[in-house]
Amino acid sequence: MHIGIIGSGYVGLVTGACFAEFGVFVTCVDKDERKIKSLKKGVVPFYEPGLDDVVKRNVKQGRLKFTTKIGEAVDDSLVVFIAVGTPPRGDGSADLKYIDGVAREIAAHMDGYKVIVTKSTVPVGTGKRVREIIARNMKEESNFDVVANPEFLREGAAIEDFMRPNRVVIGASSQQAVAILKDLYRPLYLIETPFVITDVETAELIKYASNSFLATKISFINEVANLCEKVGADVNVVAKGMGLDRRIGAKFLHAGPGFGGSCFPKDTRALLRLAEEHDTELSVVGAAISANEKQRTLVFEKIRKGLGELKGKAVAVLGLSFKPNTDDLRDAPSLSLIEKLLAGKAKIRAYDPVAMDRAKTLLPPSLRGISFCRDAYDAARGADALVIVTEWNQFRNLDLEKVKALLKQPLFFDLRNIYEPEKMKRLGFRYFCVGRP
Repeated sequence: MHIGIIGSGYVGLVTGACFAEFGVFVTCVDKDERKIKSLKKGVVPFYEPGLDDVVKRNVKQGRLKFTTKIGEAVDDSLVVFIAVGTPPRGDGSADLKYIDGVAREIAAHMDGYKVIVTKSTVPVGTGKRVREIIARNMKEESNFDVVANPEFLREGAAIEDFMRPNRVVIGASSQQAVAILKDLYRPLYLIETPFVITDVETAELIKYASNSFLATKISFINEVANLCEKVGADVNVVAKGMGLDRRIGAKFLHAGPGFGGSCFPKDTRALLRLAEEHDTELSVVGAAISANEKQRTLVFEKIRKGLGELKGKAVAVLGLSFKPNTDDLRDAPSLSLIEKLLAGKAKIRAYDPVAMDRAKTLLPPSLRGISFCRDAYDAARGADALVIVTEWNQFRNLDLEKVKALLKQPLFFDLRNIYEPEKMKRLGFRYFCVGRP
């Protein structure tokens, strides 16, 4: 089978590379000529563990190719995936201009039956919208089906999530389209992956509901953490006690500086906006968003109070990406924290294992008074305080005696609860964490 992937960003490239690994012939499209030239050489424009090898292998073996022309992908393919961005508008709703544009271009090249699959995260009703756009813009009459097949890829674990997913959701009104998608995902039947076959609208909502629920778990445990600090309880033990209940589960019950990234902030707001448009109140989702915004302020206040005076103080910030194993800085808690610290006239000494180059484009040191450092110890050198924002593995086993010697004063803000308070106290640190005594 030949398939086309329109959009070679995070979702599109991972999807295309993994289908190629399944033995499918894949054409990935992107309008960015520089990106396509790099991808043809096997150079991935973002950090995702293992993706470089998958791309290079399948390019070499001829199953994965790249182009800037949508026509090449549509002409050769039975199935065409739409994997372009759906950025938020000012009111929180998803901007579908890229979806609309791709639908019109697909229509211009339709010359026979195709299955058009929305892989992008889209609000309910987008499948119908895509169908209408294609039907209006086709040059000649052709049969086609529109399918919703949302992605559930975790940044930093995307290859594993694609190859061994918790489930595959297929939303369609045509049994022929369902059969074609099942055939495309045939290797996953061998490992007994659950398939959810439903209508387009339900499939579209599953994605938003899933991300909003996970975001709500994070906000919930952060609010519990704030209560723990008041009553002298330990949020790590509370979360463990909760997570052992199989109805709750341990995942996403980790207190910290709040959620960020390309999905949770955007998708929770989009779901809230969708509900408003349909005169429905999603108060729990709204509360999760508010709690997340408040959490970012609370962790900043913790640092401000610990330092006393921010003006002229140097703060070592370890971890810039919104989570480990990615260079994604979209809506990262680190950026919000750094902006607040800079507004208080503090100086920043920042380090991240992979996100430094992206951070330099967002926070140019010449304009913002930020120093980008070689490693964690370089960041700590001469700083008045150290803050762990992202729980990269290399920050879990720091030489704490060395860190203490490098710091001007032994202020240690552990926003991911990596270290044990008693140990840090014995070492002579003034140690601040989230939701623990």
